[in-house]
Amino acid sequence: MTIRELDDFTPAYPVLRELRPNLGSLEDFLAQAKQQRGQGYRMIAAFDGGEVAAVAGFRSGLCFAWGHHIYVDDLVTAPSARRKGHAAALLAWIDEEALRLGADQVHLDSGTHRHEAHRRYLTSGFAISSFHFTKA
Repeated sequence: MTIRELDDFTPAYPVLRELRPNLGSLEDFLAQAKQQRGQGYRMIAAFDGGEVAAVAGFRSGLCFAWGHHIYVDDLVTAPSARRKGHAAALLAWIDEEALRLGADQVHLDSGTHRHEAHRRYLTSGFAISSFHFTKA
């Protein structure tokens, strides 16, 4: 397994669609990725045999509640690559990047139905610290 930061998000598109089926076309995805990148969004991928097995998108931020932090927007493993340590490796890479950047915390939100993901987060040292509320 190899982890590297992506300059071109194209190889991540099929895997990220597993988590975000509403992404639309590759062109739409890349246009939005360009906007998000302008706001500090970065993406890393775990490669297995030259193929993208898992991806994580994140950004660095500063706020009164959390101080300097990393926020993980997206984390997903291709169904065929699950239970092989890819997500754990991506989270460990993000932990190292947080240390390198001087961030005090790493945060993420996860859908309430994603029980297997929750096990991964808890095993990786995350705690359930709050509820996230939304209003459309």
